[in-house]
Amino acid sequence: MGDVSTFQATASDIAGQVGMMWEVLKAPLLVPLLRAAVYICLVMELMLFVERLYMGVVIVLVKIFMKKPDKRYKWEPMADDDLEIGSADFPKVLVQIPMFNEKEVYKISIGAACNLSWPSDRLVIQVLDDSTDPMVKDMVETECLRWASKGLNITYQIRETRGGYKAGALKEGLKHNYVKDCEYVVIFDADFRPETDFLRRSIPFLIHNPEIALVQGRWRFVNANECLLTRMQEMSLDYHFTVEQEVGSSTHAFFGFNGTGGIWRIAAINEAGGWKDRTTVEDMDLAVRASLKGWKFVYLGDLQVKSELPSTFKAFRFQQHRWSCGPANLFRKMVMEIVRNKRVNFWKKFYVIYSFFFVRKIIAHMVTFFFFCVVLPLTLLVPEVEVPIWGAIYIPCIITTLNSVGTPRSIHLLFYWILFENVMAFHRTKATFIGLLEAKRANEWVVTEKLGDTLTNKNKPKPAKKARGPLFGDRILPQELGFAVFLFFCGLYDVLYGKRVYFVYVFLQVITFTIAGFGYVGTIVPS
Repeated sequence: MGDVSTFQATASDIAGQVGMMWEVLKAPLLVPLLRAAVYICLVMELMLFVERLYMGVVIVLVKIFMKKPDKRYKWEPMADDDLEIGSADFPKVLVQIPMFNEKEVYKISIGAACNLSWPSDRLVIQVLDDSTDPMVKDMVETECLRWASKGLNITYQIRETRGGYKAGALKEGLKHNYVKDCEYVVIFDADFRPETDFLRRSIPFLIHNPEIALVQGRWRFVNANECLLTRMQEMSLDYHFTVEQEVGSSTHAFFGFNGTGGIWRIAAINEAGGWKDRTTVEDMDLAVRASLKGWKFVYLGDLQVKSELPSTFKAFRFQQHRWSCGPANLFRKMVMEIVRNKRVNFWKKFYVIYSFFFVRKIIAHMVTFFFFCVVLPLTLLVPEVEVPIWGAIYIPCIITTLNSVGTPRSIHLLFYWILFENVMAFHRTKATFIGLLEAKRANEWVVTEKLGDTLTNKNKPKPAKKARGPLFGDRILPQELGFAVFLFFCGLYDVLYGKRVYFVYVFLQVITFTIAGFGYVGTIVPS
């Protein structure tokens, strides 16, 4: 009994000392720091709110008053022609299909490209295969030969190394003599499947408007209903295409090239300096450089290209790292070049630097993570610091509502989308800092895994068992679980000692972080 009493007394003393230290440090140090963090987060939130509100107003005005692209620019349909005979009136077009170990989907893009409605003698298809798996390389080459035997001008290209990754492959592909006569190049990733009339609808913009460098189509997703993860992605990407790309195209004739599903004027690529591999967003890099040369871009919302969303959480995390790190790194490298540019006006510079890069690619990630996953929960432990209700509830609700306009069918998933986006904001913020500081993983390139029909085709033989990857860091994510513990403590403290009701949100966020931390997000692919 004596030992028990001694232990209890010691524990009580330690708890008392910790409590005393907390009180001593809280007033002079923690309260001012947390209050400053709240003010900074509120400023960032207002920046994001103004940006979203501006985009919302502009997209409404565009839909009501602005003419469609085929009315704003000169556009005439391509003349009907015997596709077998071909016609000199049709410009020569290069189709580039970069791929890397795309075992499940390589037939999709090759077949779609070969079925494009364009004279066969005016179409060059180039499969740029950087695969490291010999079996996959053989399969892709066999597929190319199969289409070549039908009379298609399709070439299978490989490189000795993967230098420059996708940018290196695209750049190398343009060097071959057989593409020198091509005026335009259209790019489709391995999982993309354009409609047969893709070229006939897009190329007239380039033929009749010599100032246009790029025509971008809209992505649609064949597996959006596969799982909750793909539904969440659809909501985010639909806003990007419905609002961000449309507004950029309509107001400044500028937006970020999406890397696939678009067609470039090769002369514009060359004038801008060609493909560069200095970041993981070679598509955005080229778009910004071409825009600074005075070229215009057109986004066609009704020119839709089907594609596949990453349905495993691991693949999605790697994709989001690349999509968040790359723009931040490109911003670091190009901001002064944009400022010093003499060929574009002040407002376009302001739009590219402030709206396109700073708010959307940096502030949006940071305020989502720091405010809602760190600062707001910490205010529950320090009641002396208050967050105004407009900053904690009203403005976030308006921003979320504006984000939902792209996917009305998923409006009922909006609350879970918020919780999931907060989890992903952790990965995006980390990647953003890596890009801004050009840290170790700044140029990490992991190709997004595509599953194709792997999980739905029951007739295929079962694949050989593979060795399991590391449990921690692959399936179980300690950082997410650590945030779940932190948020749980903050919420519990608010329940026991606080006067606010934020614990309801905090506990829901705990559940979401925990689900993500144990890897129960998206499709679970059996080993």
